[in-house]
Amino acid sequence: MDFVALLIQIVVGTIIVAPVLWLAGRALVGKEKAKFTDAVWIVVLGTVIGAVIGAVIGIHFSGLIAAVIMLVVWLALVKHFFDCGWVMALAITIIAVIIFVVIVAVLALIGIGILTFI
Repeated sequence: MDFVALLIQIVVGTIIVAPVLWLAGRALVGKEKAKFTDAVWIVVLGTVIGAVIGAVIGIHFSGLIAAVIMLVVWLALVKHFFDCGWVMALAITIIAVIIFVVIVAVLALIGIGILTFI
């Protein structure tokens, strides 16, 4: 596990995923439960736990089992920090993915994409 790569992944994940997760959480559980700092903690802890699980479990299990374990970990983090149930955590996660896809599509339509900077 490379420490520098983990730090880069945490920073990039926090910049990209945390606002989208915060918006989805705020829409579904309200502004009292879904704080931006909670979304940041979800992303940071999810990234770190994912790296550890990937390093430990990825060696012994197939990718599908590790992916299911990580899904449960991310849902548990959303459930804990946004103070909701499992179904609501799943709904927040699905809405966050939809919001992210819409943002990426809009950015692609206006010409801002990853290939623009290469």
